[in-house]
Amino acid sequence: MSSVAVLTQESFNEHRSGLLPEQVKAAVSGPSNTEEEDTLPTYKDAFPPLPEKPSSPEGVQEAGNAWTARLKPLKSSIITQVFHVPLEERKYKDMNQFGEGDQAKVCLDIMHKTGAHLELSMAKDQGLSIMVSGKHDAVMKARKEIVSRLQTQASATVAIPKEHHRFVIGKSGEKLQELELKTATKIQIPRPEDPSNLIKISGTKEGLEKAKHEILLISAEQDKRAVERLNIEKVFHPFLTGAYNKLVGELMQETGARINVPPPSVNKTEIVITGEKEQVALAIVKIKKIYEEKKKNATTIAVEVKKSQHKYVIGPKGNTLQEILDRTGVSVEIPPLDSSSETVILRGEPDRLGQALTEVYAKANSYTVSSVSAPSWLHRFIIGKKGQNLAKITQQMPKVHIEFTEGEDKITLEGPTKDVQIVQGQIEVIVTDLVSRMDYTEISVDPKFHRHLIGKGGANINRIKELHKVSVRIPPDNEKSNLIRIEGDPQGVQDAKKELLELASRMENERTKDMIIEQRFHRAIIGQKGEKIKEVRDKFPEVIINFPDPAQKSDIVQLRGPRTEVEKCSKFMQKMVAEMVENSHSVSVPIFKQFHKNIIGKGGANIKKIREETNTKIDLPAENSNSEMIIITGKKANCEAAKIRILAIQKELANITEVEVSIPSKLHNSLIGSKGRFVRSIMEECGGVHIHFPTEGSGIDAVTIRGSAEEVEKAKKQLLSLAEEKQTKSHTVELRAKPEYHKFLIGKGGGNIRKVRDSTGARIIFPTAEDKDQELIMVIGTEEAVADAQKELEALIKSLDNIVEDFMIVDPKHHRFFVARRGQVLRDIADEYGGIIVSFPRTGTQSDKVTLKGAKDCVEAAKKRILELIEDLDAQVIMECVIPQKFHRSIMGPKGSRIQQITKDHSVQIKFPDREEQQAPSADASVQENGEANGDLKEPADPSAPKKCDVIVLSGRKERCEAAVEALKALVPLTIAVEVPFELHRYIIGQKGSGIRKMMDEFEVNIQVPAPDLESDIISITGLASHLDRAKEGLLERVKELQGEQEDRALRSFKLTITVDPKYHPKIIGRKGAIITQIRNEHEVNIQFPEKNDENQDQITITGYEQNAVAARDSIQAIVDELEEMISEDITLDSRVHARIIGARGKGIRKIMDEFKVDVRFPQGGAADPNLVTVTGRPEHVDEAIDHLLNLEEEYIADVVDNEAKMAYMKPSGSTAGSMEEQRGPSKGFVVREAPWTTSNEKAPDVSSSEEFPSFGTPVAAAKSSPWGPKRF
Repeated sequence: MSSVAVLTQESFNEHRSGLLPEQVKAAVSGPSNTEEEDTLPTYKDAFPPLPEKPSSPEGVQEAGNAWTARLKPLKSSIITQVFHVPLEERKYKDMNQFGEGDQAKVCLDIMHKTGAHLELSMAKDQGLSIMVSGKHDAVMKARKEIVSRLQTQASATVAIPKEHHRFVIGKSGEKLQELELKTATKIQIPRPEDPSNLIKISGTKEGLEKAKHEILLISAEQDKRAVERLNIEKVFHPFLTGAYNKLVGELMQETGARINVPPPSVNKTEIVITGEKEQVALAIVKIKKIYEEKKKNATTIAVEVKKSQHKYVIGPKGNTLQEILDRTGVSVEIPPLDSSSETVILRGEPDRLGQALTEVYAKANSYTVSSVSAPSWLHRFIIGKKGQNLAKITQQMPKVHIEFTEGEDKITLEGPTKDVQIVQGQIEVIVTDLVSRMDYTEISVDPKFHRHLIGKGGANINRIKELHKVSVRIPPDNEKSNLIRIEGDPQGVQDAKKELLELASRMENERTKDMIIEQRFHRAIIGQKGEKIKEVRDKFPEVIINFPDPAQKSDIVQLRGPRTEVEKCSKFMQKMVAEMVENSHSVSVPIFKQFHKNIIGKGGANIKKIREETNTKIDLPAENSNSEMIIITGKKANCEAAKIRILAIQKELANITEVEVSIPSKLHNSLIGSKGRFVRSIMEECGGVHIHFPTEGSGIDAVTIRGSAEEVEKAKKQLLSLAEEKQTKSHTVELRAKPEYHKFLIGKGGGNIRKVRDSTGARIIFPTAEDKDQELIMVIGTEEAVADAQKELEALIKSLDNIVEDFMIVDPKHHRFFVARRGQVLRDIADEYGGIIVSFPRTGTQSDKVTLKGAKDCVEAAKKRILELIEDLDAQVIMECVIPQKFHRSIMGPKGSRIQQITKDHSVQIKFPDREEQQAPSADASVQENGEANGDLKEPADPSAPKKCDVIVLSGRKERCEAAVEALKALVPLTIAVEVPFELHRYIIGQKGSGIRKMMDEFEVNIQVPAPDLESDIISITGLASHLDRAKEGLLERVKELQGEQEDRALRSFKLTITVDPKYHPKIIGRKGAIITQIRNEHEVNIQFPEKNDENQDQITITGYEQNAVAARDSIQAIVDELEEMISEDITLDSRVHARIIGARGKGIRKIMDEFKVDVRFPQGGAADPNLVTVTGRPEHVDEAIDHLLNLEEEYIADVVDNEAKMAYMKPSGSTAGSMEEQRGPSKGFVVREAPWTTSNEKAPDVSSSEEFPSFGTPVAAAKSSPWGPKRF
């Protein structure tokens, strides 16, 4: 009996899995000792020896050595190379900057760019040595960078034949890149269109020589190569290539030549052989030998094979043809696909043709095509959702191809005959089952109703599908078909059909109604982001509401749907519109402009309060607008209430009198006049009073006049006299005059027109700036009065049309006054006196003659006015007003508005002094001794004399200058001090000064807060005397507010602590903080839980008002009391059903916890008992929840068991080897014969020994220190 070696089975698991079935069977049945030894593999079979030589002398690997192809030499991926740069080739030769400077920066950059590690050292000859470590590619790239950046460059050219250039470049330029890296040079090859054959090389001298040598070698190799072409009949190509191109591969390996045989799909007979001349010649001899032999010995037979079976003979990617060629040496020629021929030709040795023919027929008949009858509408049910049903069949029978053709009532199967029969049976069972329990029907519905059947976002049709478990196909709009197909359960199909027909019939009875709704209400009905119209649509889901496009400016809103629903929706929307109309009542309230800011109030407080309490919208005109009207919008009663409150504010602020005058309503229109022209003229004449007429058609006679007492009385008299005139006899006449004459007709201060009114009793109305017709003048009154006024006015207008030219003498010293400021005085005279032209002599001439040209009366009046001005100039005095310079800017006002007003009111000229410049005393000023300087005596300055910079000069008539001085002094700001606690100063200033800025703007004063380091309580207010009291009052009111806020903050900072066991904290906080947030919001308190590192982990702090904090504490305590009453019970639930109970993203377990009001905790991964589940809650709830969970476990575990049983059949058992082992009995390990340790005295190897069986990947020893010493950078 021979000796055997025993190795453990685990070490050779892979080898054992490769045993033949007979061997496994024999092992299982327990063979006899002799049989066992015979079947055991020998040691050499199981462990082939390593090769003694890497290859045979011919360069071909030994076929019998199984290890040769697998073993590859192991190499380190890190390499190190040293490069030397001689002194004369160094780019940077500065000896004093080694380790720094440009050279070091370049090295650092190369390291970053390539990933290689560089170390530099200086040789004795001042040459540079660079050691580069890293991966091969990184080192090569670093070398190239070093040569190009640290070494001086040279260049050279090498000439080789143009046709050899492509071999230097290589495929995709790979050869050129490799050459450049290898030689560390830059190689430039001329483009194909360039006739030059010179290749330029640049780099170091050493690199140049290497590159030249390599290029010349490549060229020399190409000179040795040859190309030959052989024409061999296409039918013999398969014999030359061999099965799977094995033969041609062997030929190429033997000869070293490259043989290119055209593929079967290319109809070419030419075979191209390339290589060295000797190799090419050898290859040609061998190819011709094979060809001649096959041509002589091969015969052919032709057989008929159905065209449909040709693809099975060819096989996937022609593999079957190759397989037949490999087994029999016979070539099978198949006619092309576009040919109708069914003849297949077999070519080969006569004794092999029979075997090949058998295989061809076997392959042709190995596949079959069959069909299963199935209604086309059932196809998608057979396929299943996302192909699930079909996937089950195709997974079992992957070689069977199943094809469904749309519109055909059959399914085509194609594949191996046995597999096709099995699949056909399975599909027939499915079809029979579906036909028995599925049905379909088609209904006809007008296409215009299809989208209504589908509903918004498919809501209607999806509901029907889910409810009746059917599939409904509604044709798309472009098909214009009225057939709707319903498929599914017979009962569901009938129910869905009934419901769809009912919906369709209901739509046929639908009604379309157009509602007239003013476009201004459309946006309000739709609401922001369509919120309001969504509510309407939700209330009437069957009604479609269409609003017109805003650009169309249409008032028609269309409703469409069932008749009753449309009517209900129409009434509902009419009610909405009625409410909007009621709420859109508008009232205009005239309020004097100066009181608008008081109506608004501090921070908008007044206007906000009125808006909220009266539920109205109040719009005030812009600050830069001349309008005084405040518009109130809302319900009528609310608008009137808001109007009363706004008027009351105005009445409190000023001496405003309101009077009601009774004038018959039939006269109101005539008193208002065209576009309000008549009443506006009365309002302007009477100092800007407000006259309010009641709404037209109201029948109210009361007319309201509001303003100062004197002006109101004047307006009242005028209205009553006009009303009396209108009642007795009223007459109107229209006159026309050039607009430039109007001012002259009115006269200064209305003097001219007043004379006409007083003498005739008629009322004369001139056009306003807003009127289109600027020439129209209206005369209203009795017929007699109007006639007299018309006569006077016509005479005046006629005289104005009579143009004359006159002269007057004006002293040249006054000329400058008239022409100064671009002739402003002359322009004013021209505007006032009918547009006359006044011409003064040119500057430099000594003439005193002034020319006036215009209407005679205007010229006379202008002459008179010029003489008045001259008289004023002659009587002019200069007066000084002393006001400290620091107040000048305040007196001037914004953009000089205040000083301009004084100048206009008092007809004076005011000149402010230049600002005083602070000059440092000159360093070289002469020294004064005994009051002397350069021999001159200087009078001492009078300390009581005013400074020049404080003196304001006024010029004009004496009495006017005096009045102007008083007006200037009234504008000098005063300063008062207000005591405000220091701690409130920062709140008064506000964020970034916003608070104090707002107060200064509101009260028109300057407020100075002391610096914080002074800690003073005094705040200074500077401004006009009239503003100071209001500012002080406003500041004190703000202080009172802040003190109230301080007291409130103190009350809000009450703290309360409650002791709660930390285990209850998560329950009090709630999911995502929901419970604690609710308590905080409900009681308006802040609740703080202890931090992780706090000592008192059971202390919860509550901050807020005392009563609120107590209430919050009680709420928390109530939760704690409830939690303390709870119990926890552990139950055992099979871990396999945990995931199903929890559900997707915890949805299932959350539902259970919400339903039973308990908390359920599942074990975490790696828990000691994976089946232990904890249920916490009230005792009665816990019991109910446990019962429910146990019921679920019972229900789900059955499914789990079923699934596991199915999986056992569906997936191959992973323990086949294990089961074999159990049958076989205890393992003897892996056994071999003729092992070396049995034939000699050697000991059997110990597989547990790391010495005899060393493992790869042992730790590598630490890297040695660099020979260049420590890194420098």
